[in-house]
Amino acid sequence: MKHNLSVKPNTTKKNKTGGWRTFTPVFDNEKCIACGNCAIICPENICCPNKKGKKNKSGRVYYEADLDYCKGCGICAENCPAKAIEMKLEK
Repeated sequence: MKHNLSVKPNTTKKNKTGGWRTFTPVFDNEKCIACGNCAIICPENICCPNKKGKKNKSGRVYYEADLDYCKGCGICAENCPAKAIEMKLEK
């Protein structure tokens, strides 16, 4: 019986790796101060300002995560000075 346990070589944009995680970052948009620490510290570079340019009540464009590639490591939550990111167990 043959098992396909690997993926073909390619960029990470082609090989979505988000299915590996057990914890998901949940962003509180009202707490986000748009400092960009999550984007700087993320090893997978999946945190970025939201694509639609939506702003929170403070007038700041808040950040979000691309869950197709997030591995759930929690580094973003640990380094958020506003504590705007919480790691929640995926169901």
